Formats: sequence, structure tokens, C-alpha cells
Amino acid sequence: MYKHIKPVLMILTGAFLFSIAINYFAIPNKLAEGGFTGIALVLHYLFGYSPGTVILVMNIPLFFIGYKVFGKRALLYTILGTVSVSVAVWLTAGDYKPVGDPLLAALYTGVLIGGGLGLIFRAGGTTGGVDIIARMVHKYWDWSIGRTMFLFDLLVIVGSTFIIGREKAMYTVVAVFVGSRVIDFVVEGLNTSKAATIISSKAVSISEKITWEMERGVTLLKGRGGYTGTDKEVLYVVVSRNELPKMKQLIHSIDPYAFVVVHDVRDVLGEGFTYDRE
Repeated sequence: MYKHIKPVLMILTGAFLFSIAINYFAIPNKLAEGGFTGIALVLHYLFGYSPGTVILVMNIPLFFIGYKVFGKRALLYTILGTVSVSVAVWLTAGDYKPVGDPLLAALYTGVLIGGGLGLIFRAGGTTGGVDIIARMVHKYWDWSIGRTMFLFDLLVIVGSTFIIGREKAMYTVVAVFVGSRVIDFVVEGLNTSKAATIISSKAVSISEKITWEMERGVTLLKGRGGYTGTDKEVLYVVVSRNELPKMKQLIHSIDPYAFVVVHDVRDVLGEGFTYDRE
């Protein structure tokens, strides 16, 4: 039970953030959304239906279909995420006043929806809807999941233009874009580390220096020069952002002509990062 407490709390917290975004920012400022949430908002504007109820009703048939796609554990978290979002949207509903600046409302909507969905996704759940459809399309027709979700969201937003107007639809696009960036930020992790690929004729010496002086693991890979055809050893190492300058100095002190490529990595797992070294 203990291992399920953290993801469940993350899903509940994410559902609450999502509901605040919908009820406090999106609905009072008459913004739409992508996916099933966008459809629920359009039906709310037209007929006054509760968005939480509509989201839940539309997802129920997909739960049975999605069992073959997700598996038992993921489907349970998906059901929990969808039900939590629906209940939270219903509980936090109220007659809130619109924000004076619609751009500000769009930004806050995107940040809160992205933060909420990011927590739910990070916990291993989803809010159902287009995510289930996209995974089924990918499984049976080999379509990209991202492409399917983008096309569905675009279709919903374009359709909502006739209800909320062109200007509010454009603000909705801003909210959706901001939300997608925040989701990536939350899911991929808050701490950015650095990975380096090092090509040098003194690879062994560099490896020993990094291992003993920085206490970081180094992986040696076999490579071959494309022009010379000679065999070379390629080093791969992951360090924290603060350790990057020291690593560069160590490499330069041994081989000033070493070829080094550094790039960002997120959510590093393993010894020295997520748990202490023995």
C-alpha cells in the first residue's frame, strides 16, 4: 500500500490544480481547451452542462476499450485520474469573476493545467480521453501519439471558435501551448543534469581522472573515426550542472584537443543522483 500512497497523492493534487484552472480561469474568461476537456467546456457554454460530469461520461466507454492498451495498473491510475479530475471540477465549481486581462487568464490556465496534468502523468496515470484514443490509434495504425493528440486538440479548438469567438480561441492556443511546456517540465524533472560525450586519444587517462577526482561513473564505448578509420574509445559521463566546469578543466588538462559534446539531460536515476553511493 505504501508504494501507492505517493502516486495517489500526486494524482489528487494534480486533479485539484486542473480544476482550479478550469473553474477559476478558463470558464469565467470563456476560454476553451483541447481534447475532451475542450468538448466539455463547449457543452457547458452552450447548454450549461457540468464539465466534470461530461468528462467522466465521455471517458467511461474508453475505460473498457483501454484495458487492452494500458494494462491493469495503468488503467486503474487512469480511472483514478479521470474520476478525481471530474469530482474536483464539480466540487470547485462556482460563480467566479473573469480576470481583466484575457492573456493573463490564458497563461494561468496553461500553467495550472500543465502542472496538474504533469503530476498525474508523472504518477503513472492519465485523464483518459484523447490519450487513450491516441494510444489505440498508435497500436493498430502505427500513428504517432503526439500527432493524433495534436490533430484532435486542433480540431476541438477550431470547432470552439464558433462558440467562443476567434479572439478567445487564439488565447486558448496560448494556454494549450503553455500547458504542454509545463507538462514536459514537470514530467521530465526539475533538476537538469549534463551529459558529455568525449572523444580523445587519451580516453583512459580522462576516465581515471573523472572517476577518482570527481567520483563519477564513466562508460567507455567503442568508436571508429569516419575519416581516418582508426578505432577510438568514446567516453560518456553524466554530471550535475555545478560539476560541469570542473570536468571541462580535467579534460583540458589531459588533452586540450579532446572533442567534447555537452547536452542537457533530465530526471537522471541511479547511484550518485537518486541515491547515495556506497
